[in-house]
Amino acid sequence: MSEQPQINQHQYEYILDCQNVSKSFGGTRALIDVDFRVKKGQVHALLGENGAGKSTLMKIIIGLYKADKGTILFEGKPYSVKGPAEATKWGVSMIHQELNPEPYLSIAESIFLKREDTIKRTPFLNKKETNRKAAELLEHFNFTISPTTLMEELTLAQMQLIEIIKAVSANARLVIMDEPTSSLDSEETERLFRTIRNLKEQGVTIIYISHRMEEIFQICDSYSVFRDGRFIGTGDLAAVTQKDLISLMVGRVVENVFPKTDCEIGEIAFQVEGLTGKGFTDISFEVRHGEILGLSGLVGSGRSETMRGIFGMDPLTSGKIYLEGQEIQIKNPKDAINKGIAMINEDRKNYGLCLYRSLRENISLPNLRKKFKKLLIDQRREKKEVGSHAEKLRVKAASIEADAFSLSGGNQQKVVLAKWLMSDPKVLIMDEPTRGVDVGAKAEIHTLMCEFAAEGMAIIMISSELPEIMGMSDRILIYHEGRINGEFLREQILDGSVTQETILAKEFGAKDEVVENVR
Repeated sequence: MSEQPQINQHQYEYILDCQNVSKSFGGTRALIDVDFRVKKGQVHALLGENGAGKSTLMKIIIGLYKADKGTILFEGKPYSVKGPAEATKWGVSMIHQELNPEPYLSIAESIFLKREDTIKRTPFLNKKETNRKAAELLEHFNFTISPTTLMEELTLAQMQLIEIIKAVSANARLVIMDEPTSSLDSEETERLFRTIRNLKEQGVTIIYISHRMEEIFQICDSYSVFRDGRFIGTGDLAAVTQKDLISLMVGRVVENVFPKTDCEIGEIAFQVEGLTGKGFTDISFEVRHGEILGLSGLVGSGRSETMRGIFGMDPLTSGKIYLEGQEIQIKNPKDAINKGIAMINEDRKNYGLCLYRSLRENISLPNLRKKFKKLLIDQRREKKEVGSHAEKLRVKAASIEADAFSLSGGNQQKVVLAKWLMSDPKVLIMDEPTRGVDVGAKAEIHTLMCEFAAEGMAIIMISSELPEIMGMSDRILIYHEGRINGEFLREQILDGSVTQETILAKEFGAKDEVVENVR
């Protein structure tokens, strides 16, 4: 391992300078002669569709991959590391989109993992000092939780915040954030933005990767765009529009990311009365055939918890569930699937896909008993039906035999959609349907949702993105602390009587009279 060089931090304009970097995986060229520069002390947005090469370059920078060719300079010095630990010694940290925490470590142990030498030395790990230092960090970030809490007890959003604290506590001069708000609600996102602004004031540089365009313009100073493994352009965000950036990213004009179409809304398809379970109390609502019902609220407000209870993933303590007017009992996900209810989980890689199985196997898996009843699978029929659904959803892959892990995030989400559509559901629950998905794929998934609704499917959509909730819902229910705290119609959004501020006020628990003042 090379020693960290002595560097004059103020000598060079660019903290990171990548020149003619290329990387291939087999016959796939992930990066092609990429130039990428980041000025010191800026928040620099790195943009592009899934598969554009953004994450590949960042993994080269932190030493997870080795470039095939090219030069990288860090603060003007030749830079090459053999792994994240060595990158940390240079002052480079990365927060990955897909978290992989050690579940049985405490928060304190996780923060100082592989940095135990920064704690007061004793013959053994000094847990008391580790917990004390971790508590100071948590307090600094206004995160009120015990440092002895196990990582497995945290929500996805809380795990994301711990990763952020871990990265910035290592005295990093360059922090790479890959979709850092994908699991955060509006309050947690604002907390992150405050942290980023504080880091920037301290001279720390941030590379910010996100598909949420409103965030890019809110927090970033400059941008670079990749497309199909190539560098496309860079500049100051003040000089471009959102439409300009989207065109650079996808190579075409995307007119509408939220292509909501009006379709006939029919009879009640699904209804719940007085549902109570872990994280939610006395929930009642209905969704009709052809309707997209949006559920909005802060992370932990009970949205996802309610859907997990409905789908049989978690037990219900009371309440009734009706499908097309008939009361049904759901004890586990198998019951839900057999009755025509499908659910796309927010964590597709852990709960939605078998990553090292083919597209064909992933799409067929929940449908084998219903679609293929013989002792042996009719592979000709299987390939035909799987291929038809993959084509309908415009899945981009080498073939239906390609492994799921080889696909971009947007195409992985389409595979999850395809497997549930093949089961012919009457009700489709979509928890964060476009989380970590690029803007082009996001528009495609929204278009597909409208097509499903037009065919009579009832859709329940959970989203932490207010533009998505407002752009795609026929009706919106607002959750606050495990209860429904409001309901808005699409007509109110279109006529301007309901705004993002209106919905946020309800998410934070405002009563009707307070919301009237917000309007």
